[in-house]
Amino acid sequence: MRTVVDLTRCQGYAQCVFLAPKMFELHGEEGLLYATAVPDDQVERVRQAAAACPVQAILLGEKVSGGAR
Repeated sequence: MRTVVDLTRCQGYAQCVFLAPKMFELHGEEGLLYATAVPDDQVERVRQAAAACPVQAILLGEKVSGGAR
């Protein structure tokens, strides 16, 4: 699975950081760092994080392109 966060939509609510701290990290007050490749042991946490995002900024898929590295 791959992850992309639409950083123009992200408002820094940090629900993803709380639910999947190995995959998402706040950098400063407004920046979000994230891993695009999701290890098998983190798939469910990333799905929960995507569902919990208030602005639906997290995109998941097998072949998502773009995003941070």
